[in-house]
Amino acid sequence: MIKITFPDGNVREYQEGISSLEIAKSISEGLARKVLSAEVNGEVWDLSRPITTDATFKLFTWDDEKGKSTFWHSSAHLMAEALESLFPGVKFGIGPAIDNGFYYDIDLGGRVLTLEDLPKIEEKMKELAKKNSAYIRKAVSKADALAYFTDKGDEYKLELINDLEDGSITFYSQGDFVDLCRGPHIPETGHIKAIKLLNIAGAYWRGDEKNKQLTRIYGITFPKQTELEEYLKMLEEAKKRDHRKLGRELEIYTTDDDVGQGLILWMPNGAAIIEQLEKLAKKKEDEAGYLRVKTPHIAKENLYLTSGHLPYYADSMYPPMELEGVKYYLKSMNCPHHHKIFSAAPRSYRDLPMRLAEYGTCYRYEESGALFGLMRVRGMNMNDAHIYCTEEQFESEFKAVNAMYLNYFRIFGIEKYVMRFSTHEPTKLGQKYLDNPELWKRTEDMVRKVLIQSGITYIEVPDEAAFYGPKIDIQIYSAIGREFTLATNQVDFGQPLRFNLSYIDKDNTAKTPIIIHRAPLSTHERFIGFLLEHYAGNLPAWLAPVQVAVLPISDKFLEYAEGIIQVLKKHEIRTSLDTRAEKIGRKIRDAEMKKVPWMLIIGEQEMQNGTVSLRKHGEGDQGSMSADAFAGMIIEEVKAVFN
Repeated sequence: MIKITFPDGNVREYQEGISSLEIAKSISEGLARKVLSAEVNGEVWDLSRPITTDATFKLFTWDDEKGKSTFWHSSAHLMAEALESLFPGVKFGIGPAIDNGFYYDIDLGGRVLTLEDLPKIEEKMKELAKKNSAYIRKAVSKADALAYFTDKGDEYKLELINDLEDGSITFYSQGDFVDLCRGPHIPETGHIKAIKLLNIAGAYWRGDEKNKQLTRIYGITFPKQTELEEYLKMLEEAKKRDHRKLGRELEIYTTDDDVGQGLILWMPNGAAIIEQLEKLAKKKEDEAGYLRVKTPHIAKENLYLTSGHLPYYADSMYPPMELEGVKYYLKSMNCPHHHKIFSAAPRSYRDLPMRLAEYGTCYRYEESGALFGLMRVRGMNMNDAHIYCTEEQFESEFKAVNAMYLNYFRIFGIEKYVMRFSTHEPTKLGQKYLDNPELWKRTEDMVRKVLIQSGITYIEVPDEAAFYGPKIDIQIYSAIGREFTLATNQVDFGQPLRFNLSYIDKDNTAKTPIIIHRAPLSTHERFIGFLLEHYAGNLPAWLAPVQVAVLPISDKFLEYAEGIIQVLKKHEIRTSLDTRAEKIGRKIRDAEMKKVPWMLIIGEQEMQNGTVSLRKHGEGDQGSMSADAFAGMIIEEVKAVFN
């Protein structure tokens, strides 16, 4: 008999060789019908694979991330089977699951695949799925694997096999299709009910532009047709909300090849948004006792050797500049600079907690293929801060940081979020993680305690901590459900030791502070990209680059309109004046297209009465009032955010 330990700690005994599917059936026939894969001793397995030793055990359904991944990887194999049926002689690269769906890289030997081909491939996939063929795993020797794909003439699979060790190679088959794969897969193709192939792109074999360019087909599948329909509706809405599209239309930002990929040029409208975000952050941080600092954009190599970022993160940093025999790097993180500020003067326990904040510009070299609008860039302005505190102060400081996050979520209408608590893997101490097991346990226990006491929704993720301590990554969801990794809250017991940071405690002895790294508003780039998609470009009036568009009906009312502008500017309300010789309908439509929150219509009646006619973006006429009364309304809206 073997012992199976479930996630809740419950232990059951089963006959050696039992499968995960049989265990699922022993719990519930309903569960067995829904389960897609299982985790056995930390590794995701097929449900049919026999378990021969004691094991920790977890089952995955469609509702689990790993269940979806198994489902979509199996769908990639189904698509490959359809392709081989429709295009004999096709060769296959790799076909993984991705965050939303799957892709497969293929070589059609010179045939050009078009979007018009996708419906035909979809129909073949549906036909094959209905056969309910089992996904079957088979271990093969390296020699047999090479022989099989030599007969097929597939040089891509042969290259992959040559990189594998004998004894570690498995094939998977369903129906008449056989593929090199480590798995896992769902039990049968019949689980796949709804199929949509989304796009075609080019992809260099193994990501190397020196290699042949293959055809990449993207797709997504679901166990129910209704789920596919909901997803496609979400995709259409996402297209409208794409921050790259909105950023261009609303003149928020641009990029230029002469400046460089991933280096953002903020236009006046973008700069106005940045100023409001910084104003908000500085006010909240001032209220929380943060001290503002500024640090340079470059530093000597030795700083990053001391911090430990070199050589481990060298690939993510721009190459060094050498001057007078000294290497300088563009700053890729603010932390070491702040540590130097902390150590610039003797510190006492009376100085702690010390909270150093900066909107610091950092540079990281992302591969060109990874760059994505404002979400993945090479130059970024980070809402960064480091809190230096005693162990006794840690709980209240960490709790206060989390409270700051929750306050920002309220301000920006972020209702769905998850905090990912990333912990270390004890077997990797001294390699991936700082070798101090006692500190790891104590610090992780402290973080866990704060999260539980605060009643914050979180998930614990092993083996994803920073090398110097546990961290929390904030996953937020936009109005259409798109997931973003917004910001981080990290505990650091490594850097204080590396930089010899200390303070004199009450007993007159030197102690080492704990550092909390926090960045609740992420970077300007990522956060503004999120906000554009979250609000569909309809930024709230306090944040909009132009809060009010003043629209005179004709030149006759320009002088009065300019007087209105002066009233609004006196209250620091951001305005624009449309002086074009266009009809008022056109001016209104254009202001609506620019998503200006408020429009003030100026005509004969308004001039005579000393008022303005109000229109609200997307809502139409709102009556009339004096310019001062309108300004007061906007001021109150802004106060509600900043107070």
